[in-house]
Amino acid sequence: MFDVQKVRRDFPILNQPHPSQKPLIYLDSAASSQKPAAVIEAMNHYYQAQNANVHRGIHYLSDEATNVYEGARKKIADFIRSPAPEQIIFTRNATEALNLIAYTWARVNLNPGDEILTTAMEHHANVVPWQMAAEMTGATVRFLPITADGHLDLAQLDQYLTRKTKLFTFTAVSNVLGTINPVEKLVEKARAVGAITVIDAAQSVPHAPVDVQAINCDLLVFSSHKMLGPTGIGVLYGKREILESMPPFMGGGDMIRRVTSQGSTWNELPYKFEAGTPPIAEAVGLGAAVDYLNQLGMDNVHHHEQSITAYALESLSEVPDLHILGPKAAHERGGLVAFDLKGIHPHDVAQILDDDGIAIRAGHHCAMPLHKEHLGLNSSARASFYVHTSTDEIDMLVRSLYRARRLFRLA
Repeated sequence: MFDVQKVRRDFPILNQPHPSQKPLIYLDSAASSQKPAAVIEAMNHYYQAQNANVHRGIHYLSDEATNVYEGARKKIADFIRSPAPEQIIFTRNATEALNLIAYTWARVNLNPGDEILTTAMEHHANVVPWQMAAEMTGATVRFLPITADGHLDLAQLDQYLTRKTKLFTFTAVSNVLGTINPVEKLVEKARAVGAITVIDAAQSVPHAPVDVQAINCDLLVFSSHKMLGPTGIGVLYGKREILESMPPFMGGGDMIRRVTSQGSTWNELPYKFEAGTPPIAEAVGLGAAVDYLNQLGMDNVHHHEQSITAYALESLSEVPDLHILGPKAAHERGGLVAFDLKGIHPHDVAQILDDDGIAIRAGHHCAMPLHKEHLGLNSSARASFYVHTSTDEIDMLVRSLYRARRLFRLA
């Protein structure tokens, strides 16, 4: 394990007070993580000493920029145990990566009568692109239900995952329920019916070791900004044969091998999917974030979050009229707790907590079908944790929730 107080000193933003002059308590890492100084400094160094376009120049700075850009790709490949760096495609975020798959793979491979299977606990980014793909191809989107305790209803899986299913896409960890899904089992079941698998790993890659070869998934996506890296860059991992079979997503510079007035041919992986000037500084920052997480150790990160989550579940359960969404056991959850506090709208909860210097998320968390169709809620409040979260901060969260109840005369 690591020293949380020492880790906190690595995050400049956490060492400043809230405008209320109370300590800043950041419990919204599932939306976007804070950045350690090492990431900020790596990006500053790139702009100060290495800034140039990549792949296109023969001068010193272009070589330097290319080296750090491709070096970041290799770090990320190693981080998730991709067989090769060229199977790592840089996108703007996980959402763009999912849209890339939906637009390219779906356009070529789906036909009327085919089915796309997703789940009832998905983020909108793993619902809307498939609805658009279905409209474009004549396929149908189906949703695997969830159980009352917030798990996928695996008892019904064989009814939903059939020979008609051409693609099965699911989250590794729910961004609302916190549920950790059995990804290897789901991939195996999909392979048995001939479906390819797409994993939304935005809430798993930042928080626990991920091995794409052991999972054996076809495609997997995640975002930099949720794993201590900058905004503006995400990752698509894919099996080589899948990526090579997919047409380009966008046309332009660097994704071509040859262009004539009669037509074009495409570049090799990964560049076929990286048209135009890429997010170079952002890749450098993501590489630095990977270095930082590796230094902490992903097993340690996971153990710390499970410990904090267990403490939060126990502490929050003492607050009257507070209903926790999702599994009750910490080992079945990622590092977040969404909840409904009876008698107080989640937006009001978040506002009162903000007055105490505590940042949480309130709303439907880009999961409207889950909230409205399955949980019977319009919204919820969510506290999410990361490497810098301490038990003291959970205690402050609980005290602030008691204050919210007093303000609304519920106590």
